[in-house]
Amino acid sequence: MSDTSASLRRQISGAGDLESVVRSMKALAAASIGQYEKAVVALADYYHGVELGLVVCLRNRGVEQPAPARAVAKPVCAVVFGSDQGLVGQFNDVLADYVGKTLSELPGEKKIWAVGERVHARLADAGLAPVGLFPVPTSINAITYLVGKILIEIETHHGGGEIGHLYLFHNGPKSGAAYEPVSQRVLPLDEQWGRRLAHLPWPSGNLPEVIGDREQTLRALVREYLFVSIYKACAESLASENASRLAAMQRAEKNIDELVANLNQTFRRLRQSSIDEELFDVLSGYESLSRPKLQRGAK
Repeated sequence: MSDTSASLRRQISGAGDLESVVRSMKALAAASIGQYEKAVVALADYYHGVELGLVVCLRNRGVEQPAPARAVAKPVCAVVFGSDQGLVGQFNDVLADYVGKTLSELPGEKKIWAVGERVHARLADAGLAPVGLFPVPTSINAITYLVGKILIEIETHHGGGEIGHLYLFHNGPKSGAAYEPVSQRVLPLDEQWGRRLAHLPWPSGNLPEVIGDREQTLRALVREYLFVSIYKACAESLASENASRLAAMQRAEKNIDELVANLNQTFRRLRQSSIDEELFDVLSGYESLSRPKLQRGAK
């Protein structure tokens, strides 16, 4: 009986310690979501500004479309933003399934760069072994460094004619703690891309002009377009990852509370049973001692 009570005490103590860890991780995830969501909101205005600059540079200038035969011969490349840490539920599984389904519908060879060891392993298990791996940023400041490394990789392959289309895959945040896998095609910058920009409305009635070399300005804006697109995808992925972790911690906290309640109930029931048995033993002993006295009194 005492061993069982001690075991229950250890389980209750362990559950309490685990609940403290879960609450700390829950608070950390909630704080992280805020900074990544603010970065995404702040980036939206800058992203729109870059697009407006491209509209000005591309005015009266067509965007050259690659020859169809050559474009088909080039591989389809993708950057997949996943996670390095656990406790995110089906975050990487859902994304990897979406990547596999989307890329299977595209012709040609596939080259994938994974951001995060867990999604890298998930893609490899699905038969989409990535050709490169990048670590997941642990803060807002670290995103810039990651984007720079990805851009260097893209420029290396794009300059060698090894990229036909470039896609970005990541989980995007939804209302609450939900997320969904999304994709964006960032290369090539063809006529379809130019037509989409041409329909963007100018925010004022004044006609803008490019000061200086139009081609140099265009190249600078294209680099910013690629940088902002990758940065935005990474920030949204990190916001979704922490939202998934927050939801997982909330479920874990609820399960731990239920476990502690059941353990306390079992412990109280066991303790009451032990007290009842001790009282029964005391009463039985008292009756045993009282019976000879009664018998002597009767004689």
